[in-house]
Amino acid sequence: MLWTASAAERPNVVLIMADDVSWTAFGSYGNEDCKTPVLDRMAEQGIRFTQCYGTPICTPSRVMLMTGKYNFRNYTHFGYMSPDEKTFGNLLQDAGYKTAIAGKWQLNGLYNQKPGWDDHTRPFKAGFDEYCLWQLTKGKKGGAGAGERFWSPPIEHNGTFISSKENAGKYGPDIFVDFICDFMERSVAEDQPFFAYYPMVLVHSPFVPTPDTIGDAPRTQKANKARRGSNEFPAMVNYMDQIVGRILEKTEALGIAENTLIIFTADNGTNTRITTRWNGRKIKGGKGGMTDTGTHVPLIAYWKGHTPKGKVLDDLVDFTDFYPTLAELAGIGLDGSDPFDGTSFLPQIQGLEGTPRDWVLCHYQPYWNKEPGQFVRTAEYKLYADGRFYKPAEDLDEKNDLAHSLKSERQMEIHRRLQSVLETAPPAPTEWGSVNTKEEDRVIYPEWRTL
Repeated sequence: MLWTASAAERPNVVLIMADDVSWTAFGSYGNEDCKTPVLDRMAEQGIRFTQCYGTPICTPSRVMLMTGKYNFRNYTHFGYMSPDEKTFGNLLQDAGYKTAIAGKWQLNGLYNQKPGWDDHTRPFKAGFDEYCLWQLTKGKKGGAGAGERFWSPPIEHNGTFISSKENAGKYGPDIFVDFICDFMERSVAEDQPFFAYYPMVLVHSPFVPTPDTIGDAPRTQKANKARRGSNEFPAMVNYMDQIVGRILEKTEALGIAENTLIIFTADNGTNTRITTRWNGRKIKGGKGGMTDTGTHVPLIAYWKGHTPKGKVLDDLVDFTDFYPTLAELAGIGLDGSDPFDGTSFLPQIQGLEGTPRDWVLCHYQPYWNKEPGQFVRTAEYKLYADGRFYKPAEDLDEKNDLAHSLKSERQMEIHRRLQSVLETAPPAPTEWGSVNTKEEDRVIYPEWRTL
């Protein structure tokens, strides 16, 4: 039966975003090296989207996801989100949800010493009642309190700094999931609907042992140094999968599984140092680049009793779509203060046809010493602003440019349709930009019309 906000208690939401791991790293998507039994079962019991897209690196994807806007509207610096932006945290908090965020922040402007880079209240301003975060006002290298995210991590918890020394021997991902589970338990006790956003630190580099593989080695900050010649990636993916399992188990233990939507995705492609087997071939990570291995990410949704079991859906989704999806789930009407780039995919989560989008856009100005660009695509074809035209499903590495050899009326029609979208988009970025700059005057188009 179709759920509506007026017909039932507002559901809880747990949104999990893994770090640096493409769709090819999961068993249900065809990976042959990484064991992901929890997420595979979640896909069997829920819905798995095959065509979800972010951007090639973390900050643009996170800003896009949290604000529901394409990057040309509001992304200016790597590691930064303007505190003036309204996020999905603000949206749900204003609607009466208890909200929390745990994991990786990296949005204060640490790299550029942006105004307010040392403001530990930023997560509160972004709509979260509580937080437990790495890299809020402390970096991972240099400076007092700096440190990596895995073993003995420095963490900030609701305004209190917990040093690496205080967290000696602890594993960051365990700290974050314990916080999420505790937050859920307290929210249930207070009879409040909750929204938990969990931007994971797994499976970003450094590739180091997990609690399952570290053995007798010292569990200190030194353990965050990647072991030469080793590949810890599969074990890290498996531990990430176990953490998702702990969240699922907690909803069952609290008796709220039928009133909690759990969504799992990732910010961008896998690190370029990693190669795994996928559907009979070796796939090299594509983080930072605009091919599928950089932009194509997993999306699995499970809501007990509401999602169709085992459905695999080819509908297009991009990160602007999460904001309106959460709004519809909570029965919130959007107004002029809300973004308008995205399309809700809540009907599809419930097994309905919905109104799938015809295309997704990637406007990529990384400010991360990578090549910028712009493309628009369907599930089948992809057109870059510079004219290149590919069929990624048959040409994952984009070696066969079809732009000058369109072979069918259908190809020509799709090309014309995608070109018309690009003609309504802002100019494609072309200038390479540095991470470590305090430059303020960067081109964005906040008022650009709906595409």
